[in-house]
Amino acid sequence: MPILSFSGPLRLLFDPPADGAWNMALDELLLDEAATTGQATLRFYAWSEPTLSLGYFQNAGDRAAHAASLNCPLVRRASGGGAIVHDAELTYSLALPERADAGVPAGNAALYDLLHETLIAALREWNVTASRLVKAAGALPQAPGSGAAEPFLCFMRRAAGDVLCDGAKVGGSAQRRRRGAVLQHGSVLLRASAAAPELAGLAELCGVEIDRGGLAEAWAGGLLKQGLGPMQHTPLSSEMLSAAMSLSQAKYRSAAWNERRL
Repeated sequence: MPILSFSGPLRLLFDPPADGAWNMALDELLLDEAATTGQATLRFYAWSEPTLSLGYFQNAGDRAAHAASLNCPLVRRASGGGAIVHDAELTYSLALPERADAGVPAGNAALYDLLHETLIAALREWNVTASRLVKAAGALPQAPGSGAAEPFLCFMRRAAGDVLCDGAKVGGSAQRRRRGAVLQHGSVLLRASAAAPELAGLAELCGVEIDRGGLAEAWAGGLLKQGLGPMQHTPLSSEMLSAAMSLSQAKYRSAAWNERRL
């Protein structure tokens, strides 16, 4: 596995729960910052209420088929993949300048591997045995007569590199590239959500309650051991916070962005 390196310390953020528009706006700005200044950021965060995020290419009208999440706020991600119900989970994002992943194979599969292998190692601290799906296995079985090419929810799909526990997907990631930088963000299902009752989390699968903050700390520590660092707890500037607020209002709270049909 390639060891990633970059100039200057990696900014480490442990953010309090926030709404979907804020979370997606900040991830986008961290990607832009990585491209323009070379600043790398590892961010762990959560959601202030159960929220449905659509993949960039998903049709907003498709959410009507998932009754359990119809009352959830909607936000569209800048990354692809299936819809995610963000609730009882840990979410992360990693924004890196292009030069940070020099030597990583095309498609940045090694970046997925780095994040997912260190997640698996972190979960061992709670005696959880997880593994990475080495070969893509297609979508999980669908209900008869569904007629859909693939499931609406990301965690009902399978892709190489996904983190599995007892045969169920508990961790997945997606990427977005822009102007010489890459953003990878993803989720870990800690418990089942009433807004996605078909998905089991680690609590149901393994019988263990994992603290979100504790897992974030263990995961960051594992990444540091693998060479993703040095890390520094650096608060965001007032300018970055103001820009995130503006972007969240102008784009991620906009029906033109969230509800478009592709």
